[in-house]
Amino acid sequence: MKQVGGTLKLDLAQYREMAAFAQFGSDLDPASQRMLHRGERLTEMLKQPQYSPLPMEREVLLIFAGNQGYLDKLEVDQVKTFEREIMSYFDSKHGDILDEIRTKREISDELRGRLVKAMDQFVEVFVSEHGAEKAAAA
Repeated sequence: MKQVGGTLKLDLAQYREMAAFAQFGSDLDPASQRMLHRGERLTEMLKQPQYSPLPMEREVLLIFAGNQGYLDKLEVDQVKTFEREIMSYFDSKHGDILDEIRTKREISDELRGRLVKAMDQFVEVFVSEHGAEKAAAA
């Protein structure tokens, strides 16, 4: 978890600070806009129903997706759909990756490569099915 979530706390702190600053209506540079954009998606990703915690390997998968920028390509209202569908996708096609995360509890370079390849494939399918304009443009 620490391996994939390392910068998450810092990213969210920067997002909250920037969001507070942006309330004053000042024009933001593109980097600040990207930070706000990512922070909104990461915040949405971290929301879980009460008394329904995700297994560790699923949390790692979602945090990895968020930190690697896969959520940046989505609208905020698409994040929960993305989460549900990526879980189904990995359950059906890449269960071995989830098993390896669960058992080894670390992400080797080889596993990282497989994870990125699987996520790239999923995002391609997700974008084609949901017509995410921002995802196609990014």
